[in-house]
Formats: sequence, C-alpha cells, structure tokens
Amino acid sequence: MSNTELWVFGYGSLMWHPGFVYVEKLTATLPGYWRSFCMRSIHHRGTSDHPGLVLALDEHGGAECDGLAFRVCPESHDETLAALRERELISSAYLERELEILLHDGRRVDAVTYVIDPDHVQYCSLGLEEQAQIISTAVGGRGPNTEYLYNTADHLEELGIEDADLTWLAGRVRELTA
Repeated sequence: MSNTELWVFGYGSLMWHPGFVYVEKLTATLPGYWRSFCMRSIHHRGTSDHPGLVLALDEHGGAECDGLAFRVCPESHDETLAALRERELISSAYLERELEILLHDGRRVDAVTYVIDPDHVQYCSLGLEEQAQIISTAVGGRGPNTEYLYNTADHLEELGIEDADLTWLAGRVRELTA
C-alpha cells in the first residue's frame, strides 16, 4: 500500500455509511467479484439464533462489481484501517484484500477491499426468494436487515448502478413486510 494513498472500495453499507473521513469519492469497478447476500449476519443485521444476511464480494471469474472508492487522507490511514477492521472483521468471515479497482475517471488504483471467505461458516449461497424471506424478518445490533437492503438498493439507484438482484430483493421484501 502506498504511503501517500489509501483507497477503500465500498459495495454495501460502506457506500452509505463509510464511518471514516475521506477526501475523494468516485464510482469504481472491481473486476473478478460480484456483490451478493452470501454472508449470514450474526452481529450487525441478525443474531446467532436468527441470522440475517449481509452483502459480501464473492469471487467469480468474469464478474464485476460497481461501487464507490474512497480516498483517505494520509493523516487518517491508521485510524481508518483500525475502524474498518473493527467493523468488517468482527467475525473473520471477511478477508481484507488490497485489490486493483478501476475508477470511473479512468485511473486504476489498489484499494482495501473486504471479500467473503468461502470456507467460513457464515458463507452461504441461497436463492433470491430464500434471501428475501430471511431479510424480511432479521434484526441485529445495527438494526433491521430490511434497512440494510433498502439503503444499499437506494444508494445504488442514486449512483446509477444497476443491480438486478438487489432491485428484485428490495421489491420482494417490501411485499413481504407490507
């Protein structure tokens, strides 16, 4: 990692609640991964008894994930990484990686990125309907799972980022909770 630049790639809640100070924010693409509700949440959006689901980056050749890249000022590198690690590595289901992303202004940079460990017990691969059923009822330490889904889907829409699965899930969960 460069001593002068720290970039962080956000694809879920980091887009709408980064939790750190940044000096630049751009849309960006991470190749080789897709955004998926493939992590059971036992802390933030669910409990051990009733796990919710949160988004994770699942590695797949040929896939791409659009999200936001945040550049952190050099004076805040250590505190930002400490805060991110406390938040994202709470159960070790995420792996911290430095991956190359393509900023939508054409630059390529390395960014701290949190990807799912497919060998972790919290990893799952569920159909969209099963995801909707779980998300519609789960609640964790940071609130309802529905709030996480809706905030992420709304922010993707505001950014002009299409994610058909999240759009479908948001609509279906609204039906289930009506």
